[in-house]
Amino acid sequence: MQHRDERVPGSVGEPSEPGDGGPPDWWVGEAAAELPAVVPASELPAGRRRRRTAERDERAPEAAPPEPPRERRKKKRERPEEESVDPAVRARDICLRLLTGTAKTRKQLADALRKREIPDEVAEEVLARLEEVGLIDDAAFAAAWVESRHAVRGLARRALAQELRTRGVSGEVVEQAVAQVDADDEAQAARALVDRKLRATRGLEQQARTRRLVGMLARRGYPEGLAFRVVRDALREEGEDVVEEW
Repeated sequence: MQHRDERVPGSVGEPSEPGDGGPPDWWVGEAAAELPAVVPASELPAGRRRRRTAERDERAPEAAPPEPPRERRKKKRERPEEESVDPAVRARDICLRLLTGTAKTRKQLADALRKREIPDEVAEEVLARLEEVGLIDDAAFAAAWVESRHAVRGLARRALAQELRTRGVSGEVVEQAVAQVDADDEAQAARALVDRKLRATRGLEQQARTRRLVGMLARRGYPEGLAFRVVRDALREEGEDVVEEW
């Protein structure tokens, strides 16, 4: 006579009801007995947890190291070795490049050649040759400079002479160039500058207006006496009761 094991319903190896299509009761009981007991991971010994973690790390594919950023390769402009070029040829090429488009004084070209380490004797020969053919002409440069700066910016003779001296023009050439502008030209240019700025000073006190307008003329090289006279005349014509002395 066969005896069936009494088991708690719902446990592993619980006998199946007849006709439900499941495995026989005796097979379920024996299979459940052979299964190992399930232990939570938190109850495993530390050593076993470390080994399992290491095994997972070994099985995981290794991440490729990040690629270093690509450095831009600067293209080096291919130039002929300057040491192998005749210094006179180099000096001439430098001067011709600088003279393209705008005129230059002899001193400006000489300074440029000195910065490029052209020997002084070679620079003098090249500059003298350029003067002979008319490519360097300080007198023509000064005359054109005075005409342009006086007409466009309204500069007085003193400011024009200072600009030419800083560009290496000799004193005699400077005097000849600024002689193009006489006293009447300066007075007319000063009055045009004052008329242009007069509206912007309206609303200020008379002394403040005068100081501002006279200062503007002084920065352009006009003498103090001429500046005050032009400003007083402009204010009178505008209808202000001008005080002669401030």
